[in-house]
Amino acid sequence: MLTPYDELPVHQSPYPFSVVPITDYSFDDGYYFGVFSAEEEVFLFQGLRVNPNNDMVGGYAGLMIGGRQYTVRFKRPWRPRFETRIGPYGFRVVEPFEEVRLVLDANDSALSFDLRWLATAPAFEEAHHLATTRGRRTTDQTRYSQSGTAEGWIEFDGRRIEVTRDRWWASRDHSWGLYQERAPMAPPARFVRPKERPAVRRALRFWTVFSSPDVSGFYGLHEGERGERIELNDVFGTPFEGALHRGLAGPSIELVAAEHEVTLVPGTTRFQQASVRLTDADGGVWTQELEDVGTPWWPHTIGYGAGSWKDGGSMASYPGTDDVVVEWDDFDFSVQPFEHTTYDGRQVKGGAPHAEHLARTTTTTPDGIVSVGAGQVELFLDPPYLPYGLTTR
Repeated sequence: MLTPYDELPVHQSPYPFSVVPITDYSFDDGYYFGVFSAEEEVFLFQGLRVNPNNDMVGGYAGLMIGGRQYTVRFKRPWRPRFETRIGPYGFRVVEPFEEVRLVLDANDSALSFDLRWLATAPAFEEAHHLATTRGRRTTDQTRYSQSGTAEGWIEFDGRRIEVTRDRWWASRDHSWGLYQERAPMAPPARFVRPKERPAVRRALRFWTVFSSPDVSGFYGLHEGERGERIELNDVFGTPFEGALHRGLAGPSIELVAAEHEVTLVPGTTRFQQASVRLTDADGGVWTQELEDVGTPWWPHTIGYGAGSWKDGGSMASYPGTDDVVVEWDDFDFSVQPFEHTTYDGRQVKGGAPHAEHLARTTTTTPDGIVSVGAGQVELFLDPPYLPYGLTTR
């Protein structure tokens, strides 16, 4: 079956793009976009992901505002409509790696928007993610991350929010390949031999995409329980990587080392503030202060995992109809940690350990320029993590 992408001379196999050379249900291809303002304390998250082996495409658009997390989800069969549109939601690449149009048309939910996502730095291709267990590849994925800004409007519950490039910033990533098995598109654990125990277990993921008037960029690091920064046999295995840019057309400033000091809300794994010292390939030192603002949002509601959809499934699972399915939910996550019951009946207690944070960033360049902006901080803490004094799960 031919797709619109087969019109272009970009094939990597002797088959149309409708044919995936991997039969694993964990193979997917998709996008994430964040649009946020530290001043407004508003974070809009959205994305779309194709699971070609179950012939499904799913998407989501959500808002964290005042501790209220509102998420709209969409899904439909992928074939034969090969387009980045699901019902009222869709995006269009206007200029590759520079501009993307994001739209959620008026619908029965309380959320809609029309936005231009605009790059402030080139996309950063992260190191290839590869992990294995008992001889089987469980992660085999490419991802790029990118910082940006945005303009347009968001309408939520009768309130119109103007998004302007002087007050709003943006993030995004695009990844494809084997990521990790996610129920319900994974075999029941009781029938599968347990995964191999890693020599060093990942306890920290610190992933940041930020923008400001003078400097923008990306950095990410992963550490073991004792702060070991080594290559991990893990879905996020890269010890450290990143790059900074002074303008979209400026040269890439490669980062080679990082030190971090994070303050958590007492008794929790919630990020409060952080000081990061970044060293570039020429020995220049960049410092960044990050301050958590607003309320962290919990990525479960975007629909990747079992129980995130009201039928107990996920964006990759078949809902029993070939029609476009749209649903939404509205949760009060203003008090954290919190307890939550997923749609498949599982209890989440003690809060959301994998949270997405909106941060005000203050970056000081090696030549002393101070630039204030905002960023997305993905801080995953899985205790024990001794550098922060976390000794128990």
